[in-house]
Amino acid sequence: MVSENIDTYTFSVTVREGNTSTTHDVEVNHNDYLRLCNGEIPVEILIERSFEFLLDREPKESILNNFNLKIISRYFPEYDREIKALLNR
Repeated sequence: MVSENIDTYTFSVTVREGNTSTTHDVEVNHNDYLRLCNGEIPVEILIERSFEFLLDREPKESILNNFNLKIISRYFPEYDREIKALLNR
């Protein structure tokens, strides 16, 4: 997985598996960033751990091409709880 910073809270993430890859533009609201990690973890790490979370649950092709991080909890209600655990490891 490779993430490229577009601006402070927006990233382009490329997920490569075998000979295929997908690209995803992901935005994080500042308030969500603070809520999920109290601003103690770099935004890049929050994005990476969020993709680890998603890839444990669905194939890369099922991940939306463009989304705000807060939408993950609509599909996976356990996201907030589990991302905090992933960030603390």
